[in-house]
Amino acid sequence: MIKAKIADLLNSDKFLQEVEVKGWVRSYRSNRFIALNDGSTINNIQCVIDFENTAEDILKRITVGAALKIKGTLKESLGSQQSVEVEVTSIEILGDANPEEVKLTILSPKKHSLEKLREQAHLRIRTNTFGAVMRVRSKLSFAVHSYFQQNNFHYVNTPIITGSDAEGAGEMFKVTGMDLNNPARDEKGNINYKEDFFGKETNLTVSGQLEAETYAMGLGQVYTFGPTFRAENSNTSRHLAEFWMIEPEVAFCDLDGNMDLAEDFIKYVVSYVLENCKDDLEFLENRLKDDEKTKPAAERSELDLLEKLKFVTENNFKRVSYTEAIDILKNSKPNKKKKFQYPIEEWGADLQSEHERFLVEKHFKCPVILFDYPADIKAFYMRLNEDGKTVRAMDILFPGIGEIVGGSQREERLDVLKEKMKALGIDEKELWWYLDTRKFGTCVHSGFGLGFERLVLFVTGMTNIRDVIPFPRTPQNAEF
Repeated sequence: MIKAKIADLLNSDKFLQEVEVKGWVRSYRSNRFIALNDGSTINNIQCVIDFENTAEDILKRITVGAALKIKGTLKESLGSQQSVEVEVTSIEILGDANPEEVKLTILSPKKHSLEKLREQAHLRIRTNTFGAVMRVRSKLSFAVHSYFQQNNFHYVNTPIITGSDAEGAGEMFKVTGMDLNNPARDEKGNINYKEDFFGKETNLTVSGQLEAETYAMGLGQVYTFGPTFRAENSNTSRHLAEFWMIEPEVAFCDLDGNMDLAEDFIKYVVSYVLENCKDDLEFLENRLKDDEKTKPAAERSELDLLEKLKFVTENNFKRVSYTEAIDILKNSKPNKKKKFQYPIEEWGADLQSEHERFLVEKHFKCPVILFDYPADIKAFYMRLNEDGKTVRAMDILFPGIGEIVGGSQREERLDVLKEKMKALGIDEKELWWYLDTRKFGTCVHSGFGLGFERLVLFVTGMTNIRDVIPFPRTPQNAEF
C-alpha cells in the first residue's frame, strides 16, 4: 500500500498498484465519481466507487468539503479529463461537511466575489483561486531564499520591534507594555516612556534596512525577509498594514551593481515559478482572461499573465535617469492632452503609477529602472550626487503594477549623512549606532527593498493585494 499525495499520483505511470490517498471532496456526481483534492496540486484525482457495494450511510456522507481517506487501485483513466484514476476499495469519512452549511460558504459551486471570500479567509484557501495563489506564494518564497543562498548572501533576522523609523514616514504602530488606561506620565503630563518595557518609545518596524546595513559591514552580503508594518490609514488595493519585505544589502557595491543585482534576482524568482508552478499559473491565466472580459476594452491588459511574466524574464531592463523620464513624460501625448490624472509640469514631481506604467507599457515596452531621483522626494540615507540635488536612488517599474523595487546606493560619508539628517530633523542620538558604521571602515554600499506581496500580486495576476496574503491586515480589519 503506497500512501501518496495527489500531485504524485497524477504523474505516476505505475498502474495497478494499491494506494491510499486523503483529501477533501471537490465534487461528487452520479453517486460514483469523487473529485478529491489534497492541496498538493490544483488538479483533482478522480476516485471511482462501486456504489452498489458501498454502505448507504457512507454514500450519504460523501459531500462537497468532506474529508476522506480512500484506498484503492491506481488505474489508467478511460476518461478524457485525467490520465489516472483510483478504483476505490474502501472509504473512510474523516470529517463531515454539512451540505446545508456548505451551500452558504465558499465551498459551494456558486461563484463568490473576492470581497466575499475575504470575509471567510479561514476557508477561502479551499477554492482553486486561493489554492493556486498560495502555492505560487510558497514557491516564490523558496526562490527568494534559494537565489540569495546560491549567491553567498547571509540571511539576517532584523528586529520587528524598533526604536527607529527607517523611512521617516512617522506612520508606525506603537509597541508598549503600559496600561493604556493609566500610562506613566512625567512632571509635564506627557507619557513617560522611560517607565515603559523598553525604557523608550518603540514601534513595529517599517523596514529592516538600517539594521541590515550594519551587518553588511561585517558579513559583506546579507538579506532580510520578514514582516514589516505601516500604520497608514489606506484602503486601496495596493496597501496592507502588515506585509513582508525582501531587503538585501551589499558592501563595496555601487548603484550600477545594485541595479544588476535587482534585475538578476527578479528574473531568477520569476523564472523559478514559471518552471515550477505551471498548472497553477495556467489556471490563474485563464481566470485573469475571464476577469478581463468583464472590463471595458481600454482597461484590459495587452498581455496575458504568462506573456507578462516572460516579458520580465526575456527582456533586458531599460535604465533611464529620472531627468530623462520627466522629459519623456512632459512631452508625451497623455500629458499634453491632459489624460494623466496627475499632469507632469516640472522636474521634481513625484511619479505616480500612471506615469510609471506609461514608461514601461507604452514608451519603452520593457521593464524600466529609473535612477538619480531628486533628493527632496527620497529618504535621508540615499547617497547625494555631485550635483547636490539628486541622489543615487533607483526604482524598478513593471507592466501593470508600476514600481515594484525601490533601492539606492547608501550615503557612506559621515559628514554628508549628518547634514541630511539635520535638515530633515532626524535626531542623531536615536541613530547613533547607524552613524557609527560610518566611523569604522566605511565603504560604498547599496541595497534595495521589494515588497513580497507586490511581487506575488504581479506573478499571480491578482488585482488586490489583500488576496495574495493569507490573512490581510488593513484598517478596521484584524480578523482571524
